[in-house]
Amino acid sequence: MTASDRAASEATVREAAAREVAVGDAGGDAVMHVAGSSGVAGASWAVASDAVEESTRAQLRRGLRVATLVVAMAVACGLGLTNLVRHLDSYDTPLAQFGAFAALGAVLLTEAALLVRGRSWGRLRGPAIAVVLAASMLSYATLPDGRTSTSEDWIFGAANWAGLVVMLDRPLRAAAMFLLAHELTALLNLLLFEEPTRASLARFATGSVTVIGFPLCLAVVATVLRSLGAAAVAARREIEQVRVAEAVVAESHRRRQQRFAELSATTVPLLEGLADGSLRPENPLVQRSCAIEAARMRRLFAESDTAANPLLHELRHCIDVADRKGVVVELDSRGQWPTPPVAVRRDLTEAVLVVLATAATRARVTVVGSATLVSVSVVADCGEIDVPAPATPGVRVEALTNDDTAWMEAEWQPTG
Repeated sequence: MTASDRAASEATVREAAAREVAVGDAGGDAVMHVAGSSGVAGASWAVASDAVEESTRAQLRRGLRVATLVVAMAVACGLGLTNLVRHLDSYDTPLAQFGAFAALGAVLLTEAALLVRGRSWGRLRGPAIAVVLAASMLSYATLPDGRTSTSEDWIFGAANWAGLVVMLDRPLRAAAMFLLAHELTALLNLLLFEEPTRASLARFATGSVTVIGFPLCLAVVATVLRSLGAAAVAARREIEQVRVAEAVVAESHRRRQQRFAELSATTVPLLEGLADGSLRPENPLVQRSCAIEAARMRRLFAESDTAANPLLHELRHCIDVADRKGVVVELDSRGQWPTPPVAVRRDLTEAVLVVLATAATRARVTVVGSATLVSVSVVADCGEIDVPAPATPGVRVEALTNDDTAWMEAEWQPTG
């Protein structure tokens, strides 16, 4: 596979994934639609499948956030507020406890607002975690002695869920670090500001199982879902790459077959004649045929190149064959014109390469174009020439000969 073949094939396949691509190749210009080939259909299906997968992952993430928020509000507003109100008389500063509860409520309400707007915490995540930990410290600062991890310690089982709401879409280690910080806050209050006993430590350890265990399990579930989503995306990308590679190979093979079919009608018989001796290289007619076929092959290869002006680019390749045999060729272009299809460009350049193959010493090629007409003419010192018949409608070829000078012109009028 040549570099130009592979580049052209990859461009064809990747552009076709965007639903429609204009393919200008050796077989003519065509428009490939998504359903036009298996490679294109596969690429389009992969794009649609990726969109569906992303939508599904977004719905799963949103559903998990909603479920976590519901649990957090049920724990904070149900169990937490109930215990706070029931033991209100036991607190030294009840307003501090209500302030801590209000801080957790503000975090939960913010999560609800973000869910409605379809946004994540972003830069607000750090301040939100700081608010949750500050609320926990405020509650423990006014908690009665010896009541850590009891029913009076309502924030022990509420702040963990509020923080998890904020850290749910972060890596597992981030959620675990927050839960550890929350647990250490309660443990330091028990060890530093109370007289720890075996019973209080056992009560604290028992409560920690649910305070850390349940939120951590939910964080693990969220992490697993993210991992599965990432693995699915990676698998989809690999499948898409394999399909693109297969489509590139198939497209390159099609191009090679098409080129061989085009060359087999004229170039192959000429080469076979030279190989079996039925055609003599010293024969001027054979030399002229060889020059024409060489120019056609160079033009065929040039059709796969990317150029600002494909018509002039292919004409220069045709002229190069005449230059190699010593013919002085001038090329002049005037005006601006739309890019003709490949088949039309072949008809326009066919007249030039036929004349240049017969030219003896000099030739002049002129290209004049506008939005409504493209004309390619050539004049050279050669004798009688065969006027090529255009293969596409809309192309007209004229020729005049005078002694040893020949003039030929091919015109094309764009439609639409």
